[in-house]
Amino acid sequence: MTITKQVLSTKLEPALPLALALIYLLTYIVRVKKLQDGNSLQAKDLHGWYHSLLPDSTKTDQNQQRITFSYRNVVDGFAVKLTPEEAKALQEKEEVVSARPERTFSLHTTHTPSFLGLQQGLGLWTNSNFGKGIIIGILDTGITPDHLSFNDEGMPLPPAKWNGRCEFTGEKTCNNKLIGARNFVKNPNSTLPLDDVGHGTHTASTAAGRLVQGASVFGNAKGSAVGMAPDAHFVIYKVCDLFDCSESAILAGMGTAIPHLEDHLFLSLTIQLHLCSAANAGPFYNSLSNEAPWIITVGASTIRRIVAIPKLGNGETFNGESIFQPNNFTSTLLPLVYAGANGNDSSTICAPGSLKNVDVKGKVVLCDIGGFVRRVDKGQEVKNAGGAAMILMNSHIEDFNPFADVHVLPATHVSYKAGLAIKNYINSTSTPTATILFEGTVIGNPHAPAVTSFSSRGPSFANPGILKPDIIGPGQNILAAWPVANTVNLGGKPILDQRLLPADVFATGAGHVNPLKANDPGLVYDLQPTDYIPYLCGLNYTDKKNFFLLIFSFHHKFQYRTLTNVGPANINYSVEVDVPLAVGISINPAEIEFTEVKQKVSYSVGFYPEGKNNRRKHPLAPGSIKWVSSNGKYSVSIPIAVVFL
Repeated sequence: MTITKQVLSTKLEPALPLALALIYLLTYIVRVKKLQDGNSLQAKDLHGWYHSLLPDSTKTDQNQQRITFSYRNVVDGFAVKLTPEEAKALQEKEEVVSARPERTFSLHTTHTPSFLGLQQGLGLWTNSNFGKGIIIGILDTGITPDHLSFNDEGMPLPPAKWNGRCEFTGEKTCNNKLIGARNFVKNPNSTLPLDDVGHGTHTASTAAGRLVQGASVFGNAKGSAVGMAPDAHFVIYKVCDLFDCSESAILAGMGTAIPHLEDHLFLSLTIQLHLCSAANAGPFYNSLSNEAPWIITVGASTIRRIVAIPKLGNGETFNGESIFQPNNFTSTLLPLVYAGANGNDSSTICAPGSLKNVDVKGKVVLCDIGGFVRRVDKGQEVKNAGGAAMILMNSHIEDFNPFADVHVLPATHVSYKAGLAIKNYINSTSTPTATILFEGTVIGNPHAPAVTSFSSRGPSFANPGILKPDIIGPGQNILAAWPVANTVNLGGKPILDQRLLPADVFATGAGHVNPLKANDPGLVYDLQPTDYIPYLCGLNYTDKKNFFLLIFSFHHKFQYRTLTNVGPANINYSVEVDVPLAVGISINPAEIEFTEVKQKVSYSVGFYPEGKNNRRKHPLAPGSIKWVSSNGKYSVSIPIAVVFL
């Protein structure tokens, strides 16, 4: 019998055979056929009907409730603990559409608004009410209700439509800002919607946090912190904790949120409703999540640095980062040692307990990243062994994308190339020395924004005909402030990736998010719900199939796209094409004249093969089609890519 660690065990009666005690139950998401109009059931009767569908073996449990959640808003069905055999028997019931194991999801700002060009009283925010009167529902890890970002000073009462509830009691409670809180995590040690991870508090403040003066990260990037809708009310639904982020709880939270009339529903997990993280599995191709065409999939970009510069005894210095910025660390050079010099693999990565017999006392210690050891834990091991400071070296994969962490001792994280140079220096002298110069927050980096190494890349493995991600946006060290261009960085050059090479469309999509230009784009590509029907039909989608698991590709040589003019009434556009390798492209027409606002014009895109030998070398060929207005104000680009199957 194979026992999976991620499954849930049941409480078994002592009289049952020992063999049965080894049986683990999975949580299944069961979808049932929708009841006909006039046959709707109340919640109590609905739960009873769901229970009647279960196999007889589930009804012998006297001390266990198998059904954990009943659904009626997001889906028709329920979550239930079953053995695989019980699930198979349930699947055969006429009333059941599907029964599948639930999925487990992973958890995916001071000046972000101004970085995006959003300034109070100016531009796009000139006439904004900053979310006043709306309710945002947030599904995450809970909330820290007494945080300054959630104070309700000057906030009006919740809208009359709000009829939810708050599960906080005592000193920690809801207010006119945080108007509701619910917990859906089945954990007897965590019955309140308190945030034991920090993720929910962080994302809630990003979406709807009030203005907090004098905010900083351990003294760095000091300024005023504010969310994107600071005057909105919000409700938190705790659907994840440190150990559990299950689909059944997420569906339950969504089902509760929808009838309570939230205006917006926000998730920062591996699934969302309309605006979704591409996930953190980069920089490999085919690594993204949330690839459905009706949601906006967003990759992550870097925008600023908190600088910690390692300086070697030979005078060399390198770029590095750390949130911990001690103001009393010595600038005097200290002995430098590579933790892995003794050939011990665990010492190389500064794993817990690996430096007990390594002489690092009072020294700067170079450690390799990786080994499933957290970066901060490596520093803890150096500190435990008496080390004075740590230089953390990136792997070849992360390359030039180090991370700023809250280290437990003076430390810096450097690129792979810098790490190699430091190792060469150590091997070149019998008395290597180094120190770390802490220079705080640095803004205006000409390479910003750059795609982070962890940002997942397309193309979609499940849907290679859908180009993802759609765009990129701030996703690492989000503290600095300046407006950005769509497809170039502050230096006017193409956006780079973690290798400091131009990032392709499988990393950036259409480019970096730009709210100011998005508010006045000139042209848009309209889509209606009916436009997705051919897409679903092409996947042979049925009620019992999960179309995200199917693989498909386009087999058409010609595609038609329709542009809608949302700019001036009389304006001309001409096309500029970045042609993918090994194909040719024809655009007809190559120039478009609009004479009315909201006028629609279609154009065709023709593809034909060229350079067959290049296909084997480059199976993924990115490019773009850009329409540029004659007055130079508008430029609308869509990425394209050819996947050679």
